[in-house]
Formats: sequence, structure tokens, C-alpha cells
Amino acid sequence: MKNIPVIMIIFGGSGDLAHRKLYPSLFNLYEQGLIHDNFAVIGTARRPWSHEYLREQVSDAIHETHDQVDENEVKAFASHFYYQSHDVTNVEHYVTLKKLAQELDDRYSAQGNCLFYMAMAPRFFGTIATHINDQHLTGSGFNRIVVEKPFGHDLVSAEQLNKEITASFDENDIFRIDHYLGKEMIQNIMPMRFTNPLIKNIWSGEYIKNIQITLAERLGVEARGGYYDTSGALRDMVQNHIFQIITLLAMPEPKDLSSDSVHQAKQELLKSLIIPTPEEVKKNFVRGQYLGSDTTFAYKKEPNVDPDSTTETYVAGKTKFTSGPIAGVPIYFRTGKEFKEKKTRIDIVLKHINNPYGQAHSNNITIEVDPESKIYITINGKKIDEPGIRREDLTYAFSKEEMAKVPDGYERLLHDVFVNDSTNFTHWSELKRYWEFIDAVEDAWQKENEAGNPEIAQYLPYRMGPKEADNIFESPTEHWIYE
Repeated sequence: MKNIPVIMIIFGGSGDLAHRKLYPSLFNLYEQGLIHDNFAVIGTARRPWSHEYLREQVSDAIHETHDQVDENEVKAFASHFYYQSHDVTNVEHYVTLKKLAQELDDRYSAQGNCLFYMAMAPRFFGTIATHINDQHLTGSGFNRIVVEKPFGHDLVSAEQLNKEITASFDENDIFRIDHYLGKEMIQNIMPMRFTNPLIKNIWSGEYIKNIQITLAERLGVEARGGYYDTSGALRDMVQNHIFQIITLLAMPEPKDLSSDSVHQAKQELLKSLIIPTPEEVKKNFVRGQYLGSDTTFAYKKEPNVDPDSTTETYVAGKTKFTSGPIAGVPIYFRTGKEFKEKKTRIDIVLKHINNPYGQAHSNNITIEVDPESKIYITINGKKIDEPGIRREDLTYAFSKEEMAKVPDGYERLLHDVFVNDSTNFTHWSELKRYWEFIDAVEDAWQKENEAGNPEIAQYLPYRMGPKEADNIFESPTEHWIYE
């Protein structure tokens, strides 16, 4: 790997994301030589830290995530970190920040390359972007910005934020990050689809009955009640993670693996995304809230949650496209809190075929993303000692040794930012289409709320969500594969 010269400014440098994910990932890239001699990182936040204190925090973050490290390497890496106490609403602080960035650019020969990372509360994203522009923080080399989710609260706010960011950065320099696109099995979707004739040749409505996506969370909202009550499962999980997965499953094959070609294929698909009407929302979507138990609060009794809240902790729904290889195939999804276990999986349900055995089932393809990483195909075969058909799984999985080599999603995606590969990031045209879909559902729900008759299913914790979600399937013979 080459040593990329760059000054990186992390807005939110004292926060949890920086400590748990960014600093350990940057250390791994440092050890690999992607960044090494000609880089510096400025952490900014309100706290009155010193350079030395930030370096201690960086060192602690590395020790917390690495079993064995070379202490000299850790010390050398941490020496590249600097701290600037910063109020993102104070214009004068940007002047001070610019001065420090220029000093470090000269000291480390960073060639005017700047990388800005927004790792703080989303409400400040627009303010930061505006002041990067009006205080001319960008350098004379490349200028890139990484924006965490959520990118807006709805289409209107997303458009406003995009306008503020594009005042300083070109679309190709904006990296809207979603760590799900850095996960090993999410990155396996395209190779699985396009390199296996067995799978590629049946990837159509002729053979696929439906696709099911489950993002199950074991925990409730816990300390995030104040934030979550303004968001909900639809905005928090469907607008980003689930739609990223849906797009990879439904997109046409790109002409090559370049970033431009992959995004062109995604954009071609999303033009045909069917935006649901209020009637379709009522029929094809379910929202719910978890109840309490002996060991957990009900959602409405969680700290900082409105006791009359209509915010959903669970959502199930359906999407369809009018073009692409699986045009017309229903893609069902569900996500929520207080499930029986933490699990992310995708089930591609194939159609039954006529056969002389009668009792044979369809061959389903399952991709398990978390906590295990594997793909398996369920096939039918003969029972050994009695008449009939048995089911077996053909499994593609990693050994423990291989799993130990799998980089964290943030490490992968930070690497891509440094080398200017935007394949696994979201372009504005894609994000805009996601928000159009989400807004249509939210608007239908809001009308229900205003009419005083919101349909919000209640479900017991540590199970699979509300039973009403079984009713969104197009056929009475369809059901959730993962139970």
C-alpha cells in the first residue's frame, strides 16, 4: 500500500464512534502503510482536551480492540494526533482550526489533501459543511468529506443538507457512509450473484418467489430513547441498511466493477422502485412497539420516550421494482428491537417445482450476515434408511482463522475513502430515492395518527415481532423463512 498524504479532521473526536471504530481502524491502516509518515489527525469537540490527552485516548482505543500490539508502533501512531477544542457553531473556531490544519500540512508534507469526517450529532452536519465552505477550510489538494447516517430526517432535510455540503464538495468527493456496506457478507452479494452460473441463471422472477430480509436486534432502545423516539425503525434501519441490501439484491449486473458502473446499475434499478400509496402502506406494512416483561420496560415506559408515542420499534414491509432481473418479485423486510436474538439474514425463496416425489420443498438460498458469516443453499436428497426426501444445507462459510482476518466495516470503508473508491458508499440520487419511499410510508402513518386511529401492533419481547407481520405476504402459502 502507498503512503497517502492527508490531514484528517474528525468533528466529534472525543465521541464514542471515534473511540470504538475510527481510531482502531486508522491504526490498522497505519500498520498496513496506507497512511504512515505524511498524515495527521485533528480531533475536535467541545471538551477542553490537550494533544496529550487525545493521544492517551487513541492509545486506549487501540489496546481495547487489539490483543497484541507493538507499543512503539502505538506511540508513533498516536503522535500524529492533535486536538482542537471546537464549538461547531462559532465561526472563529474554524479560523483556529484552519490555522492548525495548515501548520500540520506543512509539518507532515500532506500536499494540501484534506479529509473531513462528521462523527457527531447529525443536527450539526449542515452547520459544519456551511462553515467549511465560508471559512475556506478545504486544501489545495484533494478534499473529501465523510458523512455518517442519518443523512437528513426526510427528503426535504436531506436535500437541504446535500445543498450545504455540495457548496464545498463535488458529489464524487462526498462519502455517505453506511457501515453495513463494509460487512463481509454484504460485500459477498455481488460475487455470489454474478460469478456462479447456478445462481446467476435463476436470478429472475421465473424462479424466485420472494426475497426476505431480517435485521433483528436483541436489545431495546435503552439509553437512546430520546433520539429513537424522533426516528423509529423505518428511518433508523430501513432508509439505509435495508435499502442498501435490497439494491444489491435487485440491481442489474454492472458492465464492470468500477464505482461509476456499479452506481449506474443501482440508479437504473431505483428509477423503477414502486413508491407505495397510502392504501398499499395500510395493506403491505406493519409497525409495532414492544411490550414490557419481567426484565425489560415497555417502549412507552423507556426513559425519555413520550408515553403517548406512536414511534415504531418494529416495521415490516414490502418493496417491488418494475425493471431489473427480479422485476415484480416481492422483497419483504422486517427490523425491530427486542427480537429473540440478534440476527441479520437474507432468504431468497425459490419457487416450488412439480416433481414425482411430491413432498420436496423449494431450494432456498440464505445469506447470514450477523452474527455468523455464511451462505447456504437448502437442497433435497434421499433419506438413507426409509422412503422420502430429506433436506440438507450446502454451506459456504469461513474458518475461524479466516474470520480473524476479516477487517471491520469501518476499516474497509476508511480505506476506500483514502484511495477514493466510492463503490460502497451512497450517491445522492440513490439516497434521494430511498427517502421518497420512506416519506411515502411516514406520510401515510402520519395521516393515521392525525385521524386518531394509528394501527400500531404490540409485541412481546424476545420473540419475532408482531404476528400481524405474517399478513403482508401476497399469497397465503408464503411465510417468514426465519422463525
